Amino acid sequence: MKYKTYIDPDREEEVIIHAHSHTKEIADLESYVEGLSAELTGYGKDGRIVRIRPAEVHCFVTEDGKSVALTDTERLTVRLPLYVIEDMLDNGFVRINQSCIGNIRKIDRFNASIGGALMVTFQNSHRDYVSRRQLKTVKERIGFKL
Repeated sequence: MKYKTYIDPDREEEVIIHAHSHTKEIADLESYVEGLSAELTGYGKDGRIVRIRPAEVHCFVTEDGKSVALTDTERLTVRLPLYVIEDMLDNGFVRINQSCIGNIRKIDRFNASIGGALMVTFQNSHRDYVSRRQLKTVKERIGFKL
C-alpha cells in the first residue's frame, strides 16, 4: 500500500482512499478520520468550556450521575448521557462496563485476577473492570483470540 501527503495551507483538509476492496484496515482508517472531525463540549471545574476531540480522551465515565471525559491531564464534564456519547464515537471506542466507555488506542494494559475479572488500565492511570457482559466484545475489539 502506498500513501502520499501534500501540505497546502490554502486547501481544505481531506483524506482520499483508493482501494481494491473494503477491508478491516480501510474501515479502521475511515473511523479514525471520522473521529478526528467529531467534537464534544466539555466543562472544566473552573466553569470554562472546552472542545473535546474524542481521540484525546482516554475514557468516558459516569461519576455521581454525570458523564466525565478523562484526558491526559483533565476531568471534563460532558452534559450528555453515556449512551448518546457512545453513539457519537467511532469504533476506536468500546463499552467497558455500564459506566465506562474506553478508547482502545489509550489502553495501557489488562490485568486478570484469580477470580477471572479483567481490569483495564488506561495510559492516564485510570482503572476500571471489564464487566462480564462486555468481556466478549472487548476481547474481539482489541484483538484477543477467543
